[in-house]
Amino acid sequence: MTHTVLPHEHNPATAVLVDSMPEPGTFSSVAELFSLLSDPTRIKILWLLCHTEDCVINIAAAMDMSSPAVSHHLKILKQSGILAYRKDGKEAYYRLADSEIATETHKIIDAVFNMGCIVKEGM
Repeated sequence: MTHTVLPHEHNPATAVLVDSMPEPGTFSSVAELFSLLSDPTRIKILWLLCHTEDCVINIAAAMDMSSPAVSHHLKILKQSGILAYRKDGKEAYYRLADSEIATETHKIIDAVFNMGCIVKEGM
């Protein structure tokens, strides 16, 4: 195991942290997540879909936006692995995906807005 030697020995904990630093790809993944969360509309959509499943038209109405504008954000969130959808006829229903990134995003949303799950699936 490598032990990092820093130019100054002010705090030995820094060298220990450097030795256990995650891979560079991990930092890239976290930066991508924060980039996705940097848009207020996507935060609003996630806030809603962390706790329910709904169609584009209802999500657009809840966001007071057009369906095409909401669809654009939903596509970005779906491609990132945060959202999933199911088709029922011509209608697509969006929900939080069953993925690690979605779970972590849900935790962030709940922590930031100080809320827990208030709506159970199927209600």
